[in-house]
Amino acid sequence: MDMRPMTPPCCFLSSAHLTFSALLALLLCSSLLPSSSSQLSPDFYTLSCPTVELLVRNTVRSASSSDPTVTGKLLRLLFHDCIVEGCDGSVLIQGNGTERSDPANKSLGGFHVVETAKRVLEVLCPGTVSCADILVLAARDAVEIAGGPFVQVPLGRKDGRISSASNVRPNMIDTSFSLDEMTKLFSSKGLSIDDLVILSGAHTIGSAHCSSFSERFQQDSKGSLVPIDRSLDKNYATELIKKCPADASPTVSVDNDPVTASLFDNQYYINLVNGMGLFQSDSVLANDSRTKGIVEDFSVSQDSFFSSWAESFVKLTNIEVKTGDDGEILSSCSSLNG
Repeated sequence: MDMRPMTPPCCFLSSAHLTFSALLALLLCSSLLPSSSSQLSPDFYTLSCPTVELLVRNTVRSASSSDPTVTGKLLRLLFHDCIVEGCDGSVLIQGNGTERSDPANKSLGGFHVVETAKRVLEVLCPGTVSCADILVLAARDAVEIAGGPFVQVPLGRKDGRISSASNVRPNMIDTSFSLDEMTKLFSSKGLSIDDLVILSGAHTIGSAHCSSFSERFQQDSKGSLVPIDRSLDKNYATELIKKCPADASPTVSVDNDPVTASLFDNQYYINLVNGMGLFQSDSVLANDSRTKGIVEDFSVSQDSFFSSWAESFVKLTNIEVKTGDDGEILSSCSSLNG
């Protein structure tokens, strides 16, 4: 069932009664019709699939109880979906040439959580809940399960019909980006520099491979790594070298947050103030006058970070959403409909 908002009653006027007053009413009515983004609503599935949020939450909780890293993986998976083609589930599609096949997405995880929830929902509410909405709910619940704030998110997204690897790199932030490069990309998605600082707080959970911050070190004459980024705390740099020596396996990873790795809190910002940002793109936030103040505010007030997170997270999940005929409901989150 398509639960898009109903057309307001004022728009049901017979063409035989299009008086001047009626025409004015029609014009007013059309201005009140929802745009694509405004068709989303927290109550979208109230009638068509009322248990969707409970089911997704239980699926995430079950997965994270056996693998605590799932929470960070789901949050990263959502960002990689929304920042490329909008929040349309296209990152979930398997196959050669899809977003998921691009090297930038090879290390993504959490797919099985979304797919598990989708299989159950297809039994309970067949053809009703999009993979895009499931991913948004799963990431939202991952944050709460990890200790972060609960965020009410609007629902009603359709799944996209396109998933192309060629769309990934032009839209993806690299961990070596400057602040100007990051703000330019965020601006193109309707996100502000404040949103950049707030959403970077997602790095309070999750992990990263050594290669994602390798440019902050170089080999000396003996073949050992030494830090070349002066913004790194010396002791933290030493710990990173121990975990990621020059001959480290490509599969080795370290926690984004070395203090409270599995807890969604404001420790990320405390780390930045103390020179312990894992990525170069993290450290610049604490060292640029445009963002330094926000970082410092969040480092001393978790409540401020949480309230700001709720607003920016909703903005993230509203990027280029597909509704109505712009998308469809996939039968399986890993493949396009035949």
